[in-house]
Amino acid sequence: MSKRFPLFVLQIAGLLLIPSWAVAQSPNHPLDGLTAPEYWRVYEALKASGRLDESVRFSGILLHAPPKAEVLAWKPGEPFRREAFFADARAVGAGRPAVQIWTAPYAELLPAEGRRAARIGQMLDLGGIAGAALAALLGALFVFGQIRPGMRARNRVEGWIVGVLFACSVVAILTTVGIIASLVYDSVRFFASVPIAEFLFGTQWSPQTAIRADQVGSTGAFGALPLFAGTFLIMAIAMAVAAPVGLFSAIYLSEYAGPVFRATVKPVLEILAGVPTVVYGFFAALTVGPAFREFFNGLGALMVGGPLDGVGQYLMLVQNQMALVAGGVMGIMLIPFVSSLSDDIINAVPQSLRDGSYAMGATKSETVSRVLLPAALPGVAGAMLLAVSRAIGETMIVTMAAGLAARLTLNPLDTVTTVTVQIVTLLTGDQEFDSPKTLAAFGLGLTLFVVTLLLNIVAQRIVITYRQQYD
Repeated sequence: MSKRFPLFVLQIAGLLLIPSWAVAQSPNHPLDGLTAPEYWRVYEALKASGRLDESVRFSGILLHAPPKAEVLAWKPGEPFRREAFFADARAVGAGRPAVQIWTAPYAELLPAEGRRAARIGQMLDLGGIAGAALAALLGALFVFGQIRPGMRARNRVEGWIVGVLFACSVVAILTTVGIIASLVYDSVRFFASVPIAEFLFGTQWSPQTAIRADQVGSTGAFGALPLFAGTFLIMAIAMAVAAPVGLFSAIYLSEYAGPVFRATVKPVLEILAGVPTVVYGFFAALTVGPAFREFFNGLGALMVGGPLDGVGQYLMLVQNQMALVAGGVMGIMLIPFVSSLSDDIINAVPQSLRDGSYAMGATKSETVSRVLLPAALPGVAGAMLLAVSRAIGETMIVTMAAGLAARLTLNPLDTVTTVTVQIVTLLTGDQEFDSPKTLAAFGLGLTLFVVTLLLNIVAQRIVITYRQQYD
């Protein structure tokens, strides 16, 4: 930082001197909102900071440039050893101990090379500071040359602001396009080896391809229907918990609760939204799962030997990991999303609708069911869609509470897996991105993207339809 201090001194001096210089250049020109000194400061900072940053980056490159001296005839296959030697030489030159233990002749040459590295580093430091100072001075001279009477500095500053905002919007768009292009490109590679029909409608998911062609399961099985079924099952269970509880709590807080109770309960309810998903996963695996297992095992023990002996035998085999546990805990996690958004939406319904309903003799419950909920339906639908999207994309709770078994079942007591869990599993560790096993993750990601997009389109249609009705 101390080596760059002169550069920042030049920058501050420019910020202080340039507005005065602008005023001196036009003594008979009255200053207005477009030529006020503060806009000259901003304009000077915008014009000069780019050149100063370039000079600082240039000096940083010089300050960290490695010495290029060759002290030994290194073999072609020793690039890493050569870099390690020069790294230790720079460390010795800076007064630090060497990291590696070197034998002769490297040990004898290391101190001399360290001293030479220190001298080269000092020369580069001075050269970098001089070059950066020269670049900063040239930038300041350029800004001084731009000053003339009547120049509208505020318009220039506004132009920079518009450019920055436009660049941010372009970055957001290009990021989305890049994500879609990456998914599509690798998905096309995957579907070149696995037919789309087999992927979408196949009932066997076993992407563990073998290393050799003579091993069992060398081709793998990429039927994703069990993953879709598991995702839908857990999402349905989660929404069965989150939708009624969240919506009813929002109605109570909005229409029935007093101000003190509302101010106390709503923040407590929204605390659930800040709990990490891994905590929900631990809660599901260590508390809810064992409790459900004991309940169903005890219920099965009561049925054994009776008319429902088969059901009892099955319930006694229920384990901790099941779709019901993952879906139930995920529903608890989604309650704050549904409740908070629905509460805000219901409160946004015009008071005139409530007054008109009460004037017609309707009760509070009739007003809620026949006036408020239909009027707030677009926003409530959006809240539900947000919860569905979160349930589809959840990974940690499913991994810890539902297992990794890909089963085509709608039984909530079975272990299942989801699309997102398999994506994480396929991309974990050292993978080769030229095998169908790894590329299957991109096929799953593209499918998940298309499903989410369709959900957004349906929700948008609902919002447009009911907004036209109540506007």
